[in-house]
Parts: sequence; C-alpha cells; structure tokens
Amino acid sequence: MSTVEIFNAQQIAELIDALATAIGRDHPHLDRLVLIGIRTRGVPLAYRLRDRIATGFRSPPQVGELDITFFRDDLGSGGLRTPNRSELPRDLTGQEVVLVDDVLFRGRTVRAALEALNHFGRPERVRLAVLIDRGHRQFPIQPDYWGHKLTTAPEQIVKVHLRETDGEERVLLIDAKPEENSRE
Repeated sequence: MSTVEIFNAQQIAELIDALATAIGRDHPHLDRLVLIGIRTRGVPLAYRLRDRIATGFRSPPQVGELDITFFRDDLGSGGLRTPNRSELPRDLTGQEVVLVDDVLFRGRTVRAALEALNHFGRPERVRLAVLIDRGHRQFPIQPDYWGHKLTTAPEQIVKVHLRETDGEERVLLIDAKPEENSRE
C-alpha cells in the first residue's frame, strides 16, 4: 500500500475559502441558509465554512449536524453502529440547505443524508458542498460546490484528516491494491 499527500493544511484552508466564497455569493439571504455537516468530517467543515462566510459576507449562516447512521443502505453489513444525534438549528421547511461532506465518492452517503433530511422539514432547496469530489458515482448525485475534483481509481482511498477529528490537517490518496499472493 502506498500513500501520497495530496493537500496540506494551507491548501485545505484555500479550498475551504473558495467554497465559502462560492456559497456566500449564491445565497444573498444568509438568514435562510443552513449549512448541515454530515457526520463525521462534514461537521467541522460546515463550521469552518460558516466562519469564512461570516468573515466575507458579514452574516453567519446557521449550522447543523446530521447523523445518517440509520438511513444508510449498508446498515446491516458493517456490524452494530452507535448513532449520534442530529442537531439542527430549526425546522428546515422553507430554508436553503447546503449539505457539507469531506469526500464525494459513490453517492451513498449523500443519498442517505437526503433521506434523513426529510425528518426535519421540507427545505426550499438542497445543495451539496464537498471538499473532494473523486467520481465513481452509483447514484445520480453531483456536488454544487467542490474544493477539488480528483481523478482516482475505484480501489484507491481518499482520506481527509482534519484537526478537529484527527489532530492533523491533510488529504491523502492511498493505493489500496490487494497484495498479490503467488502461492495459492
């Protein structure tokens, strides 16, 4: 297995700044905007985006945290999971929502998040912001905002490390090709 650092802390900050600028420009009524981070790493990204938007546009949007544990379509295959609580600032009916996550891959996490949102009202509009879009979708889901589009092979792994969850800042590309064993 080989690992390559794709982005360092400074580069991650620049990607987040660009995302915040794009989101802020698209939402002139920031009082109706709710950034919802998908647990785990989408949550600190949502708070960072809020802070950058507040700096650039002088009005911080609301932030929420969404746990999708019970909405995943692979719930039975990964063993018993302990859910976290979703914490949203208010009923989402009529609000503009931007779902925030670290990596968009097959689209299963976002599909589950969209289903989970239905339990919190009916937003006016839902958009998606991701730090890294790596392709290989299984669902017709595309980001409205992305920090970087990264070309990967399906067997590779993109791992985002954030100081809030991992104690460090970096994005890694891991070649996870299984080792070939010639003795079978």
